[in-house]
Amino acid sequence: MPNTYTELARYVVTGSNLSGPTGVTFTGISSAYTDLRIVQSVTLTAAAIGYIQVGNGSIDTAANYSRTTLSGDGSSASSSRTSSTNQISTQVAHQGTTIGTYTADFMNYSNTTTNKTVLIRNNNTGFGTEAAVGLWRSTSAINTVKLFLDRAEFYVVGSTFSLYGIANADQGAAKATGGIITEDSQYWYHTFAASGTFTPKVALTCDYLVVAGGGGGGWYQNAAGGGGGGGLRSTVTATGGGGALESALSVAAGVGLTVTVGAGGAGATSNGAPGANGSNSVFSTITSTGGGRGGSWDGFAPNTGGSGGGGYAIDPSFTQSGAAGTANQGFAGGTSAIYDSYGWGGGGGGAGAVGKTGGLTDKGVGGAGVAVAISGTSTFYAGGGGGGKDGRSTNQTGNVGGVGGGGNGTNDTEAGTNGTANTGGGGGGGGAGISSSTFSGGSGLVIVRYAK
Repeated sequence: MPNTYTELARYVVTGSNLSGPTGVTFTGISSAYTDLRIVQSVTLTAAAIGYIQVGNGSIDTAANYSRTTLSGDGSSASSSRTSSTNQISTQVAHQGTTIGTYTADFMNYSNTTTNKTVLIRNNNTGFGTEAAVGLWRSTSAINTVKLFLDRAEFYVVGSTFSLYGIANADQGAAKATGGIITEDSQYWYHTFAASGTFTPKVALTCDYLVVAGGGGGGWYQNAAGGGGGGGLRSTVTATGGGGALESALSVAAGVGLTVTVGAGGAGATSNGAPGANGSNSVFSTITSTGGGRGGSWDGFAPNTGGSGGGGYAIDPSFTQSGAAGTANQGFAGGTSAIYDSYGWGGGGGGAGAVGKTGGLTDKGVGGAGVAVAISGTSTFYAGGGGGGKDGRSTNQTGNVGGVGGGGNGTNDTEAGTNGTANTGGGGGGGGAGISSSTFSGGSGLVIVRYAK
């Protein structure tokens, strides 16, 4: 069970009741699992119906859902079907001290070739039981889930929402334990989206990908630097910083090896409170360095890291160079610029490229990450965060995060974003004129593989 069923997130209503229409949204869901399970145990202030919506990056609110239901109350049974709706009903009405519980299982949720199926089961002592199958008509992978009510009622304090990742259950033949274990015809894969221990049952030679947490973005005044991507070391496809591939690691039987998955660095929150570097990720003797923070006003330079943070700018004349990356792990951050008399932050460095310079030409775009196919699918990791832009200048957008999970910097019309979880992407930089100005780096990832 520990290797197959992992709690990814939990939300418990505490302090005061939670608005039903607002509900709970889980974002940045890792694709490292086979299926997802949602468990909700709630009471409400008044009768209402619960719903679920999903999406990739943002919630799909269009009429792309359907649901077929069987229900019973102990004396009679019924069935129903809805189609072309903008949500899937997940539970019968319940209120007061009555607890309503349901599970929703999304099968093969991260594939990009089929529509997504969800199996729903719920029960309530006052209303009966239901079993349903729902469909989201999209081939996009699911990485965002919203749970909410159909009316302005409230989830009562103590209501609980849990999200679990379920891995391939065929793990008995694996030659090691630890992480989420999957397989194909050639290899066993152990994916660590969180820290753990890798313990070989026999002596092994292991390939690996070790991605550190991305650096936090800077705080604006007037245009902050993007956070650097986490350091990336790999024995497969490519490694960070343009270096040569790392050497495979030989490990002994029965010796547990520490796996640390680095957290993303916090984004800067105000003048005098700069962002933070990402944390290192470790597999045995292999350490990847956390991404460097982006530069922030007042006087906080970007930091070196696996990849370096981008510089910040202050109108009318102050600019700043980006910080250096770490050899064979990542590249430097970009230099900030003054454009149209206002600032434009430099992009954070990525594992695969230097962060772009601020200004109209390069637009402070985060440095690209590196594509690694250690899991059987080529995936980009450790992109740099985009630099922030002063919103008072001529309307020019850009400053996007580097491919590989880098967060977007704040531009004229949109607030920035965090680096993507389990990619090591850097956080976007803040920019004047937009209220939200704290964007964190994404957490890292460790993948270990060995031959069957």
